[in-house]
Amino acid sequence: MSNKIKVVQYGTGKMSIYTMRYVYEKGGEIVGAVDVNPNVIGKDIGEIIGTNNKGVKVVSNTDAEEMLKQTKPDIVVIETMSLISDVEDALILCAKLGINAITTCEEAFFPMNSNPTITKKIDELAKQTGCTITGSGYQDIYWGQLISSIAGSTQRITKIKGSSSYNVEDYGIALAKAHGAGLTLDAFDKEIAAVDKISNEERQKLIENGEYLPSYMWNVNGWLCEKLGLTVKSQTQKTVPQTYKEDIYSETLQMTVKAGDATGMSAIVTTETEEGILIESECIGKVYSKEDIDKNEWTIEGEPSTTIVVNRPNTVELTCATIVNRIPDVINAKAGYVPTEEIGELNYKSKELDKYVK
Repeated sequence: MSNKIKVVQYGTGKMSIYTMRYVYEKGGEIVGAVDVNPNVIGKDIGEIIGTNNKGVKVVSNTDAEEMLKQTKPDIVVIETMSLISDVEDALILCAKLGINAITTCEEAFFPMNSNPTITKKIDELAKQTGCTITGSGYQDIYWGQLISSIAGSTQRITKIKGSSSYNVEDYGIALAKAHGAGLTLDAFDKEIAAVDKISNEERQKLIENGEYLPSYMWNVNGWLCEKLGLTVKSQTQKTVPQTYKEDIYSETLQMTVKAGDATGMSAIVTTETEEGILIESECIGKVYSKEDIDKNEWTIEGEPSTTIVVNRPNTVELTCATIVNRIPDVINAKAGYVPTEEIGELNYKSKELDKYVK
């Protein structure tokens, strides 16, 4: 392929500033942008990125279909919400038009184990029109490929234990609210924690009905099991509120989180497998105090045991760089809803993106 890869940016919030710039720096071209925020609709994307005007204005989501038909992009980058149900319309639109799509929606990383109904719907439509839909981002490497690579150097595994923390301020209001930031502990218990105070049978029914609210690690554990060839026997989830001793102001929420109220949450997902390997992963997302830092730590217990720690990862930039480096992989992949564990290893793209398209 010798022409520039044409990209449409769907969602022009904090993440898009990096994603769009990275697309340009990798030799791609932004040909359209979509948002629901009236404050950005009509703006040139150059104003959002912080560069000269690019001649591409943000359109409303109601005008997205017409814009996509006119611009005919090679791929759409969707950076909006965290649940597959929230990005369903955008993904369905891409699938209907036969346009490849990649999203940072955390559930979309492996939605087969949390919302199989929507996943199947998108998969069938994408196969009919010949495009690829997938989810990627920070977890693709730091909760996925990195862990499976370490596992590849291990003779015998008994347990995989992971923990990752991140500042919800960096990802926008939808993510902050999904983590219960700003809620009183009573409200957190009713709106967030209560979701998982149910039996396995009740949880499975919610999953089948597309009503379950998974934490990010729920989908990561599913991805890891599929990548490592493990058979899930049972999987449970528990959410715990995070608090701080002092008031903390949240720029994203535009409010002060009172001392003792929820600054966010820790979600622990435990997966038992038929092979006897236990996976226990935790993600901690909250409004940071001055003492907090991003941290990613994983341990594979067995022969030998290995621990890897990444302190202060630039999670926003890493997420966006992962998305952009994945673009040729998605274009080259088979049609349907294809999780990245099927697409293959993610590699650094030293040349323009179009040079990697078959």
